[in-house]
Amino acid sequence: MRRLAVYCGSSMGTDPAFAATARELGAEMARRGIGLVYGGGRLGLMGIVADAVLEHGGEAHGVIPQALVDIEVAHTGLTQLHIVTSMHERKAMMTELTDAFVAIPGGIGTLDELFEAWSWNALGYHAKPFGLLNVAGFWDGMIAFLDTVTASGFMSPARRAQLLVADSIPEAIEGLAAAVGRTEPKMVW
Repeated sequence: MRRLAVYCGSSMGTDPAFAATARELGAEMARRGIGLVYGGGRLGLMGIVADAVLEHGGEAHGVIPQALVDIEVAHTGLTQLHIVTSMHERKAMMTELTDAFVAIPGGIGTLDELFEAWSWNALGYHAKPFGLLNVAGFWDGMIAFLDTVTASGFMSPARRAQLLVADSIPEAIEGLAAAVGRTEPKMVW
């Protein structure tokens, strides 16, 4: 795995474990030679993970819409900052630049990015792995809901099994790295 897309909040959240994990994830990615692909912001967990990657000698590639640059939330110290015209273009470019996706705590934007990566995979647009880093049980409620969706017949067990859930940074990185290139794009319902 050369690059990992990290989806996360543009705010800090309420639990100090969120920021600590963002910092540790960025440092560990740099130590392993894994470049960061993310939304290009300087605020919240986004800024923390990017700063940690850079502080530890890694590469950080941001993709941000011009509208967010205009309100001065772009991180200007990145290895590379791609400025695009829309959120759709942002997500498409992030998908092109990365080998896998992981979500740490975040809000609606994080959920949007994760589910779009998953649905694009379901439609065969890419075969890249994706997962959750379940910091302090943050994703427990969503994991239970996804199990309900599956039990209710709206998602196949095979589709549900695609979502890696990890409780530690090494488990997340190693699980995603092991899955890179392992599958062909295909529709599995």
